[in-house]
Amino acid sequence: MGQTPEQIIEGQRQDWNRVAGGWEKWDRFFDEQMAFLNHRLVGDARLRAGMSVLDLGSGTGYPALLGAQTVGPNGSVTGLDLAEQMLAAARRKATTLGLTNVTFRTGDVTALPFEADSFDAITSRFCLMFLPEIPKAAAEIARVLKPGAWLAAAVWSAPDKNPYLMIPITVIKQFLDLPPPDPTAPGIFRLAKPGDLAGMLQQAGLTNLFEEEFVADVKFPSGEEYYASVMDIAAPIQNLFAKLSDEQKADARGRIITSANQHRRTDGIALPIAVRMVAGRKPL
Repeated sequence: MGQTPEQIIEGQRQDWNRVAGGWEKWDRFFDEQMAFLNHRLVGDARLRAGMSVLDLGSGTGYPALLGAQTVGPNGSVTGLDLAEQMLAAARRKATTLGLTNVTFRTGDVTALPFEADSFDAITSRFCLMFLPEIPKAAAEIARVLKPGAWLAAAVWSAPDKNPYLMIPITVIKQFLDLPPPDPTAPGIFRLAKPGDLAGMLQQAGLTNLFEEEFVADVKFPSGEEYYASVMDIAAPIQNLFAKLSDEQKADARGRIITSANQHRRTDGIALPIAVRMVAGRKPL
């Protein structure tokens, strides 16, 4: 018997609250390493001064904080996420940055608590693939955007192009007999296929759809650093790792570090990522 959407969302809320401390710990690192994604989303959503923006799945503030800096004091950003503890970290960062034009609140992306035609733009980074009902979220996005406004979203592309994510999963599979993932179930690679998310957004009424696979690297000083960060922040990978015995965990750790070290360059380890960038506009 499969879980209901409500059960899935509750499980995710618990998972992401659990890793909030890890995200905060690695925050500066990810700010430095993945800032390009936030800038890309802010650009694709056509953010400019004075806009009212919604960021879906803000977590610890990505890309909501950059959005708030971009729209300036006459604009505003609302960041929405399931996990209150992730948002608490985002609020602390906003305070440190002196941003008073960004608000974070908990909520479900498939039932947005806003009027129709409320926002000048919507951004979303690594959120939509975890939703049990993505077409419902697409319809909500289309509803709350103002006519002529843009959505820009980032979701993970194919597993084989994402060693950064796949190294631990591949190693864990050497110990656990994992069933192949259900291609329609929420998960890291749920929207990896070209056209999947764009098709759902088109069904919801968005136009000018644009999609690109965006490749980059995430750099780490060492395999050990990579292992430590991924275990601190990746809730789905933590859940798998928890099923291993202590002996298996120690063995898996060694294998993950060895695999990461195969991507060594002169200046450290560079792990490839591939992100599907999708943008669309609500018709005027």
